[in-house]
Amino acid sequence: MTELGGHAIFLDSRTSQFALTDFGDEIRAVMRYGDILMFRALKAADVQQAASYNQIPVIDACSEKYHPCQALGDILTMIEHSGSINKIGKIAWLGIQNNVSNTLKLACAKLGIKMNFISPEQDAASIDKELDKQAEQIGNIKKITDLKTALAGVSYVHTDTWMNMEFFENGNVKPEFKKEYERRVNIFTPYQLSAKIIDKFSPKAKTMHCMPCHIGYEITRDAVDHRNSIIFDQAENRLHVQKAIILWLLGKKSNPIL
Repeated sequence: MTELGGHAIFLDSRTSQFALTDFGDEIRAVMRYGDILMFRALKAADVQQAASYNQIPVIDACSEKYHPCQALGDILTMIEHSGSINKIGKIAWLGIQNNVSNTLKLACAKLGIKMNFISPEQDAASIDKELDKQAEQIGNIKKITDLKTALAGVSYVHTDTWMNMEFFENGNVKPEFKKEYERRVNIFTPYQLSAKIIDKFSPKAKTMHCMPCHIGYEITRDAVDHRNSIIFDQAENRLHVQKAIILWLLGKKSNPIL
């Protein structure tokens, strides 16, 4: 917003009245104070409710099911490094299926980009059966358990954290999440993105991570610093694609949701 000459007002539930009163009342009042609402929410249903009031454009900045700005930034990054959208080729997702992979999967399916999933499970909170069905019916999405087969000939390898933010407090695992934390470490460690995996199975593939990177969990330090890593280009492109989204939404006469 600053680069575009605008101003952003930041609000969160901990320092406002959202935790104490009716969400619908509060969000309708908040939308009176701006031209766009960018909403990072625990529940996608809250984003959809805000958009249903049809006051101003609403952006899902990240919810438990979707992360559209990240997916668009990732597509932009792959276009830049491939030369065009038609040259992206085949990509892979390594690790847990979640809100980020949901939205990237749908984007790839619609754009004709083939995508291999190497994943033992999907985060239960992120499951959207309708989205899965829509993406998989197109035929560009495959689930493959064998690393060698899944990574053969891919142009990009994506990963994301196995751990949800609510698992931690002050850098430590909350007691109520310790069992799930340990379970995920055991299940997902074989799917860790490392330089060894890239060099062995897909030495020409670019490595991508939406950040923050959790070193020693879903990714290793040598994968972040790998010669094929474009993680920081990917991070920068969130800025550019979100400026584009804002300009597009401000130019629309209706009030869409993204």
